[in-house]
Amino acid sequence: MKTFRWIMMTLLLGVLGLQSVMAQVIGSNIVVTVTPDHQDWNYRVGEKAHFVVNVRKSGTLLDNVAVSYEAGPVMYPNAKKSLTLKDGTMKWTGEMNSPGFYRLKVVAHVAGKDYEGLCTAAFSPEKLVPYAQEPKDFDAFWQKTLDEARKVDLNPTKVLLPERCTKDKNVFEISFDNNRSGTKVYGILSVPVKAGKYPALLRVPGAGVRPYTGDVYTAPDRCIVLEIGVHGIPVTMEQKVYDNLLNGALNGYWECNLDDRDRNPYKRIVTGAVRAVDYIASLDEWDGKTIGVTGASQGGFLSLAVAALDKRITFLAAVHDAMCDYEAELHGVAGGWPHYFYHEGKTQKMNALEQARVEGARYFDGVNFARRIKVPGWYSFGYNDEVVPPTSSYGLYNIVKAPKQLSVYQMTGHYWYQEQWDEWQQFIEAELSK
Repeated sequence: MKTFRWIMMTLLLGVLGLQSVMAQVIGSNIVVTVTPDHQDWNYRVGEKAHFVVNVRKSGTLLDNVAVSYEAGPVMYPNAKKSLTLKDGTMKWTGEMNSPGFYRLKVVAHVAGKDYEGLCTAAFSPEKLVPYAQEPKDFDAFWQKTLDEARKVDLNPTKVLLPERCTKDKNVFEISFDNNRSGTKVYGILSVPVKAGKYPALLRVPGAGVRPYTGDVYTAPDRCIVLEIGVHGIPVTMEQKVYDNLLNGALNGYWECNLDDRDRNPYKRIVTGAVRAVDYIASLDEWDGKTIGVTGASQGGFLSLAVAALDKRITFLAAVHDAMCDYEAELHGVAGGWPHYFYHEGKTQKMNALEQARVEGARYFDGVNFARRIKVPGWYSFGYNDEVVPPTSSYGLYNIVKAPKQLSVYQMTGHYWYQEQWDEWQQFIEAELSK
């Protein structure tokens, strides 16, 4: 019996030990760092930014390492070269003669693997102005769109998800009609267990197709949270279903029908996000005063759109907001994801279809929504973001006239650090408590 226990204990410890080792695999032994000489990464136009590159293995400089690099304005590098760093280090100087962001990206090639580091310096970013043009009928288009959608009853459904409930929150999968009968928006609703009237938060999603678990962590006993999907499908199915849709019927949905504002999927998506505000306002538990909206990437764009289109929104928090200032790329300047016009270039004469795409995109440009925002907002992004360039995010921030806060985390890419997340949540909870 003792032997059996010993064997079982040995096996258990072995498994646990393996799991522990696997769980701790993180990072790389070879690290490429690119460091500017200004702590805040900010420079004035005409000023020189000096970068130091280090390639380290086990924390020490790596001798005779092959690297390739590119440098220049974000998304438009004008210098590319490969060389060998004898002592694992190099220096670089960059400058810009107009407001924008300059990026040095270095890739070390070691034993058949690539290791990347980058740094993005800002040059007078507070002077950036978006290129986005505004359709004359922008307001009329969206007012008509929402008026027509609101002729359709919400027809809400609500199903308790007991396995997701907490001591503070009841959690439900909900649905309601979007812009026509039978076209649904699905989401996860969390409501405080204790009866009462509460402020509300709408969480809007980044791009992609995925399930959602709901938010039970934001002021858990003090607010309603609705997290929505935007594809008109339930949000509690197996991951495989969403993977199949992303690779199949919904593949590249963000690029569909850009030339036709009425067939563009974002007409339905934006409308559904605003209808989510209608749904929240219909809840008996809502306090009738406070509704915030927040999201990152595509969700950042949707936060801008909802805040602009619905006067019941009282605050927003937008993180690395995508879909802003598409037209910048027609001028050789980094524009927002999905980079519709990156390949057109600033010198190419557009044909009729290409011109229609540009004009259609204007109805779904975050810049044109941001111009209409009147409520307090918290905006955050990273200079090193390679999906949503800081050029478009900073330019958008500059044109917002409402009360605003900017929190830059220079090193972050298309993700966020714990400190950034904590600050984001603190802003939301402070606004919900007003």
